[in-house]
Amino acid sequence: MATSSAGGDKFTRNLVIGMVALVVVVGAAFSYFGSKGSTTAATPSSVSKTDGYGIVFNADVKNVPTIDVYEDFQCPICARFESINGATLEKAITEKKAKVVYHTLSFLGTESILAANASACAADEDKFLAFHKAFYSNQPAENAGAITATFLKSIGASIGITSSKFATCVDNGGYAGWVKNVAEAGAKANVNSTPTVFVNGKELDRNTQYFSPEAFAKAIAG
Repeated sequence: MATSSAGGDKFTRNLVIGMVALVVVVGAAFSYFGSKGSTTAATPSSVSKTDGYGIVFNADVKNVPTIDVYEDFQCPICARFESINGATLEKAITEKKAKVVYHTLSFLGTESILAANASACAADEDKFLAFHKAFYSNQPAENAGAITATFLKSIGASIGITSSKFATCVDNGGYAGWVKNVAEAGAKANVNSTPTVFVNGKELDRNTQYFSPEAFAKAIAG
């Protein structure tokens, strides 16, 4: 993701965990204190604690590579990465050629937390990938105040999520504790920029493999 400092790596920003103390969503508040997670936090059914609290696809498929994708929904380079490689990852999931784990980090601030929470709400509707794609296709400018509960519910509606359960989850920050757990696990994994991708525990080279569809497809084939 882009950095604002002159001469810096234009694709990355140092990871800062726990920068937000309080999130308020349409009149309903939920706390986000520091980076300390909780093993009792509510988590989506597709989440694996042993996989860094990531949202997992093909958890039970054997003898395939494991792909870990670390991202922040506000990260503009993550949106670029999704536009280039999202279809390749979805194909690997659909064809059961890889176990794919999405780690939704939230270090860019309040709006990242809101988006990560909403993606978990969508996961409960079996719509994580559709939400993921739709959000990045409509990604607002970073910290512009555009990512609100209303905006996130509109993304959900655009992919067919209209349930009151989803709306309540978005409004009330139903998975705020899980968002903290993902952040803490990302820090423990020494992830310091987004997007970051590992295949079987080995980090891909962002300079040669992230933004070439052919190179990325070859890298994740295992």
